[in-house]
Amino acid sequence: MKFGLYGLHRDRNVDPAVLARRARLAEEAGFESLWVGDHLALPAGEGNPPRLEAMVALTYLAAVTTRVRLGVGLIVLPQRQPVLLAKQLTSLDVLSGGRLTVAVGAGYVEPELNAMGVTLAERGARTYEYLAAMRALWEQAPSFEGRFVSFSGVVQHPSPVQRPHPPIVVGGHSAAAYRRAVRHGTGWYGWGLDVEQIVQARQALAEAARREQRPDGLGELEITLTPPEPPDLDTARRYADAGVDRLIVELEGIDDDKVDGVIAAVGETISSTAGPASRTPAG
Repeated sequence: MKFGLYGLHRDRNVDPAVLARRARLAEEAGFESLWVGDHLALPAGEGNPPRLEAMVALTYLAAVTTRVRLGVGLIVLPQRQPVLLAKQLTSLDVLSGGRLTVAVGAGYVEPELNAMGVTLAERGARTYEYLAAMRALWEQAPSFEGRFVSFSGVVQHPSPVQRPHPPIVVGGHSAAAYRRAVRHGTGWYGWGLDVEQIVQARQALAEAARREQRPDGLGELEITLTPPEPPDLDTARRYADAGVDRLIVELEGIDDDKVDGVIAAVGETISSTAGPASRTPAG
C-alpha cells in the first residue's frame, strides 16, 4: 500500500513557508506522493478557499522536496490547452527528476468549463482528444489532426524523463470514466469511497475491461483512492484487501492546527504497513 497526501495547494498552505514545511514533513513521514487539485475559477458565493494553480504549486513542490512523487489530480483536461499542458507536464517531470504522476478527469463544474470556453456536452470528446494530442507530442510525432486541436511540423524538447511519458491516472465514477481508465490509464482514481463502494467500483472497472480493449504495455490498472477520512491501520488494511494500491489522504475539513498531527499519524500507519514507500519512488 502506498500513501499520498492531497491538499497542500489550498487554505493556509498557500503561504510558501507553510507549503514547504508540510511537504518536507510528509516526505519524511514516508508519504509516497503529494497531490494537488485543479480548479481555475469556481462559482462565486460558495465559500471557496484560496488555492494555488496546480502547475505552479507542483513546480514549487518539486523544488522543496527530493524523493516524494508529485501528482496533479484531477487535472480538468478539457479546460487546458493540450500543447501547452504537454510542455508544462514535461517540464515538471524534468525538473522533478521523473517524479510526476498525472491524473486527469473530464470536469463537472459547468461555470468553470464555460469560463474556459468549453461546454459540458463536449468535455468527454475533448478529454479523449487532448490525451491523444499530448501523447503525440511526448512521442515526438510531428503532426496531429483533431476536432479541437491540430498541429503540424512541430516537436517539443526535451522529452519527459519517464518514457514515453509520466504515468496517466484517469479519475471519475461514471461509466465513461471507467472506459477512459481502461483505454488510456496506467491507473484509476476514485474519490470519497468506503470499502464496500470501492469493491463496487472495481467490479465496474472489470466490466469496462471486458468491453474495452486495453493497449499493450499499460499493464494492470493501479487503483488510487481518496477515502472519506484519514484511515487508521485497520481501515488501510481493509482497503488493501479490497484491491486499493494507493490511499491519498485529504486535508479538507481538518483544522489547520491539526494538519501536522494528521501527517504524523498517517506516517505511523505507513510505518506499520509497507514502510516508507517514498524512499523508493516508482518510475
